[in-house]
Formats: sequence, C-alpha cells, structure tokens
Amino acid sequence: MNRRTGLFVALAIVLAAVFVRLGFWQLDRLKQRRARNAVTASRMAAAPRPIDGLPDSASYRRATVEGTPDYANEIVLTGRSRQGSPGVFIITPVRRAANDSAVLVMRGWVYSPDAATVDLTRWHENRRSFHGYVLSLPATVDSPQQPAMGRKVRALTRDRVKELVPYPVATRYLVAQDSVVAAAADSTPARIAEPALDDGPHLSYAIQWFSFAAIALVGSFIVIRRGRTSGSPSAYRD
Repeated sequence: MNRRTGLFVALAIVLAAVFVRLGFWQLDRLKQRRARNAVTASRMAAAPRPIDGLPDSASYRRATVEGTPDYANEIVLTGRSRQGSPGVFIITPVRRAANDSAVLVMRGWVYSPDAATVDLTRWHENRRSFHGYVLSLPATVDSPQQPAMGRKVRALTRDRVKELVPYPVATRYLVAQDSVVAAAADSTPARIAEPALDDGPHLSYAIQWFSFAAIALVGSFIVIRRGRTSGSPSAYRD
C-alpha cells in the first residue's frame, strides 16, 4: 500500500467512525423524543382541570379557562400557515372573576393573504369558557425580534405581551381545542391541531449516517484491493 492509499484509507476510517457516532446520536435523540412523547400523551389523555389548579410544570396538560374574552386587547401572531395557506393565529386575553391575572387563549388560525392582516371583529366568539392544553409563555426566543407593528408579533414572548396587554397576564397560556359549534362556526377560528407525537426524522437520519459509514468502509476496502491487484507481479506480465 502506497502512502496516498494509506492516507485515503485512514481518512475513510476516521469518517466512518464519525458517521457511526452521529448515527448513535440520532438514535439517542429518538429515544429522548419517544420518552417526551409518552409523557405528553399521558398528560393529553387526562381529564381537563382549571388552569390555576395545575402544577407549574403543566405543559401539554388539559385545562379549562373561564372568564370574559377581552377582544379589544387581542394579539395577532403573524406568519402562520395551515394546509399550505397563509394566515395568523389569534390570541385573546380572558379576564377571570376574582383574579387580577388574565390568561391568554390561542383561539386558532384564520386565513390572511399576507399572513399578517386580519379583521379581528370578524372572529369574536360568543362564549366565556375554553378548554384545551397548556403551554408556557417563553421569556425570550432565539431568533431576533422585530418591533411589534400595532398588535402584530412574529413570536409570542412575555416581554411582548407586557407591551401589548395593559394588565397582568399569567405565564401559561391555553391552546384552545374546543369543538366548533355549527351555529358559531363562521366566527370560530380553526383550532390548532394537537402536537404530533411521532418519531420525527431521527431514525431516517440514523440510517443515513450508518449508510455513509458503510460506504466509507467499503470504499476503502475497494481501494486497498485495487492497490494490491495493481502491485502484484501478474500485473506486469506481457
């Protein structure tokens, strides 16, 4: 084996080791995802409870909120698509009796040609109670925040909510999952689907990395075999 072939084989072995490590990393992520999915599924299967009666770590637990929707202080979450159509999410503070903190209710998706502009008066619901599942309101987001335009935001954060809602708001919000009453369907936003509890892309990614490792090792074997064949005495016979 000449020096060039040796370097190629060494590089292939190193790359194969890296690819194998990445494959096992994806399998580990798959295991973690399945564990999270199991917890989420058990929470989603539980009976709904009033949101104030839930523990702090209540994400994806079923909950109910009852009070007066404050349509004057709604928030529009822009840039949300549904089945390939542009739109927005409508978020409504619900003010509760004997409680100075309102709860935000993500009531659902409505169509918007520019994924930002919507007539909110068109989507007032005649109801005082909502049920769905709970999520925590993030303090910040990783991506850079653009200035709010009116009541439109690109990401929902605690700071943005404080800017737009003139009274205290709970740090947990409700994603409404109520079934739509036929008589009110015209004014009810399309409810947001429950979280997908699938395996995601991790298994396919792991298979890809293991395939790359196999290709690297097989390729190095072929190079070694060809080098031996070209260097054998029979290769120089007439």
